[in-house]
Amino acid sequence: MTFGGKTIGKIDGKNVFIPYTLPGETLEINIIESKKDYDNAEIVNIIEPSKYRVEPACKYYGKCGGCNMMHIAPEYQRELRKEMLVDIYNQNGIDISDKTDIVYGPETNYRARFQLNDGGLSERNSNIIVPVENCLCAEKPVNEYLENTDFNARPKGRIHLFGSSYAENQLKISYSEAEPKKSVQPKMKGGKKLKIKENHYFAGTVLSPENTISVKINKKTLSFDVRGFFQSNLFVFEKVTQLILDNLPGGENILDMYSGCGSISTFLTEKYNNVVLVEHNRDALVYAEQNLSGTGHISYGLSGASWVKTCSQYCEKFDACVVDPPRSGMEKEVRDYLCKSGIPKIISLSCDPATHARDCASLIKAGYEMKKIYLLDFYPNTSHIESMAVFELKL
Repeated sequence: MTFGGKTIGKIDGKNVFIPYTLPGETLEINIIESKKDYDNAEIVNIIEPSKYRVEPACKYYGKCGGCNMMHIAPEYQRELRKEMLVDIYNQNGIDISDKTDIVYGPETNYRARFQLNDGGLSERNSNIIVPVENCLCAEKPVNEYLENTDFNARPKGRIHLFGSSYAENQLKISYSEAEPKKSVQPKMKGGKKLKIKENHYFAGTVLSPENTISVKINKKTLSFDVRGFFQSNLFVFEKVTQLILDNLPGGENILDMYSGCGSISTFLTEKYNNVVLVEHNRDALVYAEQNLSGTGHISYGLSGASWVKTCSQYCEKFDACVVDPPRSGMEKEVRDYLCKSGIPKIISLSCDPATHARDCASLIKAGYEMKKIYLLDFYPNTSHIESMAVFELKL
């Protein structure tokens, strides 16, 4: 199975990619697209199925553009995702076969963050809307909305939902893409105004109460805007936050690069006296200020590259760093900074194994040793892979 969830076969030496299949199966297929170096195909008949093939439990499977591995037994799904991760790192000259553990949670009803388009989910490889009445991946509050709200009664356009058993208010729905109203300033508990240090960069940014939801993870309350980024699988995220702390020795200063709303920084305050947050999305940082209220921290509303150029030289020496970049991976300036930083401990998270392998290869070349890597199984029944690598600087 290749990264992306398709299996690969060969016909007369030419690669053929086939979705909804498993390694080792014998198939009758139809070539639907022929390229110079490869073909794309679809199943006509399964002649000899894999012993790991199961009947998909979702009636929308194959239509909805979400899941693509629900035809595979859950335990074997995880092994296949691990094989994909190992293969991508091998392509970058890194052998992680004996360093990889899998962190996972429930196989169904795990997803809290949802986005609907015109009231439904988009069909795979098309703009057709599938009017779903429930989703096997969704947490209960999301499914209650889908089941109790008629498709034709749902708002058109893009709708953001966040519903979870971890949330104080089980479900939050945002119907609009509009900018947050500039009416309510961030507040601390007890109604006191939040004080922002002079070296924080938040001009013009405020909280948006109508789009705000709070969740409780490992005894910490995290607030964020449902239209922005936040982890979708809180069952696994809870384990990841503890895993990060378990892999950090503690100390004075720690850098949280690409910190978002402080979803990781909030936990880092348990082991470090001062947390430095770097995040270009200043609206997210306003939430971070609320989430880290009363703790030692400094926040920079800058891109990683800008922070490296303008601020990094003025910061105290860091005892550790957590870096969690977007899908594109670390900015070159951030990658170069970390490679030369001498920071003794780096934990690198990623939602894209290809860019993560590239960034990890740079750290290894700079003298860091990968002690462990974790496959973070945030999205069961899909081929999506997230990972976390733990590095120590060689003495």
